[in-house]
Amino acid sequence: MGYAEYDVRLPALSGEEELRAAVARVSGQREFRLAILNKSLDARRKGRIEWQYRVGVSAAGIRGGEAPVPSTLAHERVGRGARVAVVGSGPAGIFAAAYLARSGFRVAVLERGGRVEERSAAIGAFERGGPFPATNNYSFGEGGAGTFSDGKLSSRSKGIGPERNYVFSDFIAAGAPAEISYMTHPHLGSDNLITMTRRMRDSLSALGVEFLFDTMALDIRAKGDRVDAAITGSGVVDADYLVFACGHSATETYRMLMGRGVPFRAKNFAIGFRAEHEQALINRAQWGADSIPGVKAAEYRLTSRGRDGRGVYSFCMCPGGVVVPASAYEGTLVVNGKSDYARDGRWANAAVVAELNLEALLERELAAGEALDWLEALERRYYSFSGSYRAPAMTVRDFLSGASGSALPDSSYPLALARADFRELLPASLVAPLREGLGDFCGKLRGYESGQILGLESKTSAPIQALRHPELLYSRYENLYVAGEGSGWSGGIVSSASDGLKVAQAVCAAAARA
Repeated sequence: MGYAEYDVRLPALSGEEELRAAVARVSGQREFRLAILNKSLDARRKGRIEWQYRVGVSAAGIRGGEAPVPSTLAHERVGRGARVAVVGSGPAGIFAAAYLARSGFRVAVLERGGRVEERSAAIGAFERGGPFPATNNYSFGEGGAGTFSDGKLSSRSKGIGPERNYVFSDFIAAGAPAEISYMTHPHLGSDNLITMTRRMRDSLSALGVEFLFDTMALDIRAKGDRVDAAITGSGVVDADYLVFACGHSATETYRMLMGRGVPFRAKNFAIGFRAEHEQALINRAQWGADSIPGVKAAEYRLTSRGRDGRGVYSFCMCPGGVVVPASAYEGTLVVNGKSDYARDGRWANAAVVAELNLEALLERELAAGEALDWLEALERRYYSFSGSYRAPAMTVRDFLSGASGSALPDSSYPLALARADFRELLPASLVAPLREGLGDFCGKLRGYESGQILGLESKTSAPIQALRHPELLYSRYENLYVAGEGSGWSGGIVSSASDGLKVAQAVCAAAARA
């Protein structure tokens, strides 16, 4: 049995039968085993949109070659029953917990919110006009912020191949579509993520992981250079190792850690708004057609570099998705986007954000806590505009022309819009770069100027970063670790999960040395 790889191009509507026929032609084999290694959409020629495949073929008639074996992470039972408390159940926390449980540790996951079922119900009630849910919202609760998102699995992080394969394997075991292992731009969809989150909880519970829901870490107990417990509202959770993986919205947790001497610094981040359009318009701009059989809704990724050198870019584009009220705290206003796996909704939305160096903006050095204060004040400013969770919004044309007050088009946002002028809400130094970048986007996607913008979008990345030992990864205390988006060392599902795994490996190495 030999092995070889081939490139195949097929029309967008083609399925498995057409793929096998094409592989038979290029390989010259009638009997073979087929593995898709990569699949991507080539939409450069609007009249001829095709799937591009890279396939691995095993057959008796192929001479030589061996199928590649994906690299992944191995476990050694180094934990010997040592106790680990993991604060947060998002991607970083849940994969740290999984790796540590499989390595022989006793793991407890502390989550300030409830189970994903309770979280879904609380969000639904809020969007129907109910009270703001403080611990079960789009930021907090089982699964973290990524549970209610498009579930994109792309990552720009380098050197995480084994971690990525580990994450994808667990996702597929929890019910993710197998295509995530080979699609160029894989995604899960919020509907799949909700089910997967519950299944991952069940599988980890079977490994002995204890889940403590509605349990917020309020403090740590330290003795010298080590911590030995997390202090919660319902008691003390003893721990030989403590991992904080609570996402970038858990600002009071980071303030607590700073107060206990855990070092953080302010870092660059990005803010802006959500741009929303009819999905059919994006499809026409990208494909020259309202839809293409066999292909989900069109995506876009846009970047612009302004005259001042500042980058403006789209982020977390949600084809066929909706804009959601993603505030982490009552009295603040933040928007984000989500979409289901089918991506078949009426609207498309994406963050459009500008890079921000807060120290340059304020012309002074900042402590990490001051960066959190500044961002929270901005989020409260957006809420104060209408005194509610109605999202400030304006048309793209008005923002570009300097006008305001035009009627707003329909929106997917569930809690209504408030006509606004973002020149009065955004930091003044960001108005010109965002206007320049948005204008550039209009030149790249026909009809982009017909959309509207909703704000505030402030959760593309954390404004602070934990200072970690460069090799051992602990922060201040030799058995305390800060992981995931809130650490400032990752962004997005895959890179956050990978960071959680790297921290878990650091815990294993520390246990092996003990």
